[in-house]
Amino acid sequence: MKIFYAIQATGNGHISRAVELLPYLQQYGQVDVFLSGSNSHLNANLPVKFTSMGMSLFYGNKGGLDYFKMLQYCSPARAYKEAKALPLEDYDVVLNDFERITALSCYLKNIPGINFGHQAAFISTKTPRPPKRNFAGELVLKKYAPATAYVGLHFQQYDHFIYPPVIKNDILNGISEDKGHITVYLSHYSDAVVANALSQLPDVRFEVFSKIVKQREQNGNITFIPIDNASFTKSILQSHGVITGAGFETPAETLYLGKRLLCLPIRGQYEQLCNAAALQQFNVPVIEKMDKDFAKNVRAWLTGLPQQQLALSHSTYDIVKQVMETAIATKQSNSNTLSNLLSEEDVWAIG
Repeated sequence: MKIFYAIQATGNGHISRAVELLPYLQQYGQVDVFLSGSNSHLNANLPVKFTSMGMSLFYGNKGGLDYFKMLQYCSPARAYKEAKALPLEDYDVVLNDFERITALSCYLKNIPGINFGHQAAFISTKTPRPPKRNFAGELVLKKYAPATAYVGLHFQQYDHFIYPPVIKNDILNGISEDKGHITVYLSHYSDAVVANALSQLPDVRFEVFSKIVKQREQNGNITFIPIDNASFTKSILQSHGVITGAGFETPAETLYLGKRLLCLPIRGQYEQLCNAAALQQFNVPVIEKMDKDFAKNVRAWLTGLPQQQLALSHSTYDIVKQVMETAIATKQSNSNTLSNLLSEEDVWAIG
């Protein structure tokens, strides 16, 4: 069996999850990876056969999105050309982790695809949303990478097709201890902004993972560390708590370990606001930005009630088995091709 696996390379979470999933997928056959995007900081130890600049998100230095840079890298004409060129017809199964070019290619070639990942969970209306819904944000989550079928991942099983997070083996098999420091990963803030905020808490030790530094640097109570999967995992395992955005993989790992978690969602990214709403059900404090009250909020977090621990109802093996069963059943059903399921509105959205 030949499996085409499209991975969105915006941020590090999609790549990190794919690395964990790969050995399980390879039990079913040959896996070729399409890596799409230009804004990750992890080495992709994956069988990458196809690459694209994709359509990535880029972050500014003060907690929000860099829309100008995003427009610079956005080329619908290039995306259409690449979608036509992808040889999806050579594969038995097409898995798509929220990647737009592959979704467009599936439509153009009338090939069924499975949207598998965190964003797939938002097809369900039962998945948590913030009090104020955003029309454009909902449109992106539902129409950016439409598929024939969906297998979602989230903090809880909000719907029948949603499964628990894929926790990497280094976390599952690691030794969790508390060495007192706070692990920090806030890629949507500059190191200078982070350092200024954390220096207001001189009695707290922080390990900050930076996309800028090339080696460990000490700055008072703050240690800046280059982004590296092994170093980051070790830091979380030995931490007292974690401060990060409202993404998916890092909060899931933190809650699974029973560590304290504090989140600062990326401003303007609706998915993170949705995740924040879900995290608040675990008693996770959510801070909008690093302002004059940041130090006070951190101290309140450190002395407040701990967060609810995340439980895994399914193993990674079980999740991949369900994904492959869904993919095979979808391919065998002549009535479930993507073109039959997409409405005219969806066609315009994907093109």
